[in-house]
Amino acid sequence: QVQLVESGGGSVQAGGSLKLACVGSGGTFSRYTIGWFRQAPGMERESVGGVPWTGGAIYYADSLKDRFTISRDNALNTVYLEMNNLQPEDTAVYYCAASERTFVGIYEYEYNIWGQGTQVTVSS
Repeated sequence: QVQLVESGGGSVQAGGSLKLACVGSGGTFSRYTIGWFRQAPGMERESVGGVPWTGGAIYYADSLKDRFTISRDNALNTVYLEMNNLQPEDTAVYYCAASERTFVGIYEYEYNIWGQGTQVTVSS
C-alpha cells in the first residue's frame, strides 16, 4: 500500500502563504482518495478537504474554501494544499491521509494510511 510524506510546513506571518505537498510512494497513488486534516494544540483533528481518486469534485471545509486550494498531480504522486492569507488560528500540524473510497471523507476513521504531519505556525 502507499506511504505518505508531507512537506512544506514552516513559520509565516499572518497574511502569508504556504504550499504543502503530500507525496506517495510504494503503491498506486492514483487510486487513492487523499484527504488533508489538521490538528491544533489541544484540539481534535479536523478535516481541511480532499480530492477523490475518481476525478470528482474537490472538497473543502466551508470555513477554509476561500483561502485553501487542493490540487493533484498523479504523474508526481503528489497532492498539494495551497494556503493563502494564513491566520494564527491556522496554526496546526497538517496531515494527509489516503483512502481507497471513491469519495472524500471528513472523518479520521475513513482513512487507513496517514503521513507523519508537517507543522504550520502562523504568527500575528
